[in-house]
Amino acid sequence: MDTLYRFNGSVNSDISLIKSFLDSAMTDLYSYIADQEKLFDIKVILNELVINGAIHGNQEDLDKKVSLNLVLNNDCLKIIVCDEGMGVNFDTSLYDCEEKKCNGRGLLIVEALTDELILNQNEVIAIKNL
Repeated sequence: MDTLYRFNGSVNSDISLIKSFLDSAMTDLYSYIADQEKLFDIKVILNELVINGAIHGNQEDLDKKVSLNLVLNNDCLKIIVCDEGMGVNFDTSLYDCEEKKCNGRGLLIVEALTDELILNQNEVIAIKNL
């Protein structure tokens, strides 16, 4: 499996900085991924995971960072997001949409848009097949 593109970066847990950070992470992906629907899904996944890391993981502590690693190969994009929080212990199968809770909804969206979602303490790995 040849790596076509790799991005490694981090952003402080300041919500106002996340959009430009994610825009920079996405910039080079446009030359590798032509499918606009997949690009939209990737934007949503990145947004949900990095914002979750800043808000829920790092409790919006401006001294803490959320790191993002992207690894693109011929058949998939691997997204790794890590924060400096205590970690997440969430079972998406137990989420009840009728309760209208905000906590967990982002991970539910990410799970629906990815082909594999792995929650490992304060690291989330999402794999999107291309």
